Amino acid sequence: QVQLLESGGGSVQAGGSLTLSCAASGYTYNTYCMGWFRQISGKEREGVALIYTGGGRIRYTDSVKGRFTITYDNVKKTTNLQMNNLNPNDTAMYYCAAEKVRLAVGTCEWHQAEYDYWGQGTQVTVSS
Repeated sequence: QVQLLESGGGSVQAGGSLTLSCAASGYTYNTYCMGWFRQISGKEREGVALIYTGGGRIRYTDSVKGRFTITYDNVKKTTNLQMNNLNPNDTAMYYCAAEKVRLAVGTCEWHQAEYDYWGQGTQVTVSS
């Protein structure tokens, strides 16, 4: 049974930083796409950042490029999202998501149906 355990959300003032972490457990496979999605109140959930655990292949949504950095620790099976220069538009519930497996190296997709496992979500609130 795969589980994704998120941590690191909270409240911060505009211009501040937060780091979200997502620890995966119970995996049979070692290579898959993993990443972060967010849902702003009243809006659909959207992709934020994705990473292929087999090496690189990182994607960011345009609104976070240059401010957010996603990394993956293969030993800890943990993905981290370093968020800098936060602004109120980043206020949302952030969800970690992961595929079951991706055996062939490729670009991770934003389609949420591709992701088999989801975390419970962690709230990020940015005040002006």
